[in-house]
Amino acid sequence: MNTSAQPPEEKAGAAGSAPGKTSRARLFFRPLLLVSAGLALLSLILRIVASRSAAFADFFTDHIASLPRMLLGKLTSLLPFSLGETLILLSPFLFVAFLIIAWEKLAERGGFLRLSSLLLSVALCVYTFSVFTFFCGYQTSTIDRRLGMEKRAVSTDELYGTAMRLAEEVNRLSPGLDYADTGFSVMPYSLDELSGKLCDAYASLHLRHPFLQSFRTRVKPVAFSVAMSYMHTTGIYFPFTGEANLNIDFPDYSLPYTAAHELSHQRGVSREDEANFIGFLVCMESSDPYIRYSGALGVLEYVLNALYGADSARYREVYGALLPAVQGELRAYAAFFEKYRESTAATVNEAINDSYLKYQGTEGTKSYGMVVDLAVAYYRAADGEN
Repeated sequence: MNTSAQPPEEKAGAAGSAPGKTSRARLFFRPLLLVSAGLALLSLILRIVASRSAAFADFFTDHIASLPRMLLGKLTSLLPFSLGETLILLSPFLFVAFLIIAWEKLAERGGFLRLSSLLLSVALCVYTFSVFTFFCGYQTSTIDRRLGMEKRAVSTDELYGTAMRLAEEVNRLSPGLDYADTGFSVMPYSLDELSGKLCDAYASLHLRHPFLQSFRTRVKPVAFSVAMSYMHTTGIYFPFTGEANLNIDFPDYSLPYTAAHELSHQRGVSREDEANFIGFLVCMESSDPYIRYSGALGVLEYVLNALYGADSARYREVYGALLPAVQGELRAYAAFFEKYRESTAATVNEAINDSYLKYQGTEGTKSYGMVVDLAVAYYRAADGEN
C-alpha cells in the first residue's frame, strides 16, 4: 500500500476547483462584454443619427457630451502635468506588462477567452467614450451658421481687405509689446495666467454664443515639445483625458492663439478649421493686448499665404505695411522653423492626421485653410455685409 497516494475524494475536489474559478470569471467577463457592446451599439446609433441630422448633433454636443467633457477637463486640470502625454510615454512599459500578464493568463483554462473579452470590452468602451465626448462634434452645424455668419467664395479683393484689417490690428498692438534680441515678442505672463485670461474670454463669448461652454481649465505644457515641433504640431487635444496640450518649444506669440484653439476642442468644437477660427474669435474677445496680437497675427499668416497664391503683388503690399517689429517676428519664426521643415515625423504625422480628419467627414488637412474663408466672413459680418 502506498500511503502517499491522494484519496479519491480529495482528487475529485481538486478537479472541481478549475470549473468553479472559470464560472466566477464568466460571471464578470460576460456581463462586462454585454454591457460594453450595448453601449457601443447605442453610440453607433447616435453617431449615425448625428451624421444625418445636424440639429441632433448640435443638441447632443451642446447638452449631452458637454457634461463629461467639462468634468474630465476640470478633473485633469488638477494635475500640473499632462496626463495624456504621460500615458503615451508609459505605453511601451504598459504594453510589455500586458504581454506578461496575458502570457500567464493564457496558460489558465479559459484564459484566452477571458483575455479576448476584456480587450474587446476595452475597445468598445473607448469607442463609446469617444462618441459621448468628441466625435459627434464633427457632425454639428458648421461654425459660420452657429455664429450667424455667411461663409461663401472669397475674392482676391476680400482676401486683400481682410489681410489689411488684420495687419492694422497687429500694428496697433505691437508698440506695447516687448521684443527680445531674437526678434520674438515675449509673453508677459505664465501659462496658468494665460489659461485664466482665455477662460475669461470664453466666458464673455459664451454670453453671445451659448454653445461655447464656459468653464475654467488650464492648458498643459508638453514636456517633449521639441518632438512635437519635428511633427509640425503646435498643440494637441487628448479627448480621452480632456486636456488641451501646448507645444512650448514654439515662439511665445503662437501660444495664446494655439491655446485658444485647443481649448475650443475641450468645449466641443471638433473640426480643425473651426477650432482655428474660434481660437481667433476668443483671442479677439480678450482685453489682453498680447492675446489679441497672437490671434490677429496667427490668422494673418493664414490669410497672407492665401493672398500670396492669389496676388503676390498685394501680398507684398500687406507685408510691407507691417511694422518692422512684426516683420522681425515673422522672419524669426521662419528661421526657427527651418530646422524642422524637412522632417519624416512630420510627413508621417501629416498622413495620419489627414486620414483621421477624412474619416471624421472633413476635407482632411486641407480644411485647415478654411479659416481664411471664416476670417473673411467675420469681417464681412462686422461691416454689416450679407
